[in-house]
Amino acid sequence: MSELAESNRNWSVLLLGGPSGAGKTSVSYALARRFGVGISEIDDLYIVAKDFTTPAQQPALHAWDTHPRAHDLTAEQILEMHIAACRVMSASIEAVVANHLETDTPIVLEGDYLLPEVPARIRSRVAAVFLYEPDEAQIVRNFARREPDGGEQAKRARVSWLFGRWLKDECRRLDLLALPARPWTTVVDRIVEALDRKTSRHDSGAPA
Repeated sequence: MSELAESNRNWSVLLLGGPSGAGKTSVSYALARRFGVGISEIDDLYIVAKDFTTPAQQPALHAWDTHPRAHDLTAEQILEMHIAACRVMSASIEAVVANHLETDTPIVLEGDYLLPEVPARIRSRVAAVFLYEPDEAQIVRNFARREPDGGEQAKRARVSWLFGRWLKDECRRLDLLALPARPWTTVVDRIVEALDRKTSRHDSGAPA
């Protein structure tokens, strides 16, 4: 790790959340390179948790697979299912964060299953940023670029847009950072600057 990266890092764990299709995975790898730290995807925790549980044990994690008419649900109903699954995952995310804090192993953790309430409960040595895309049509385009054979993406994009809006409101309520993903060419710099400003305000005792 470079001395410059170390000196500019005021956290041991950086949590990066946001809806699918907002571009946070690419951003997370750029941030990990910027700070010279490791990276892990929270979505991998979800895969493990789902694989090692049954629908009876964790119904929220298996809701999409077990709902008899899941594809007929509204975007709002799908979002409720997703948030419920996120809440189940929160304990696992917090355990991973706690391990990295205990071992003093810096890391960027990113994924769709992160809720603002997690970093709100662990303020010390943990930074968090949530990305959102305010333009629903842009999310459709993002999905189409990423998955050209993915078929109709309108409802999926609607869910992501709704989730981004919900995350933005929650971040405002909990005094956490929420930033628009675009312009993509400046997003990493904007995140770093926002983290620096927030740290400076907290250190000075000024309201965030």
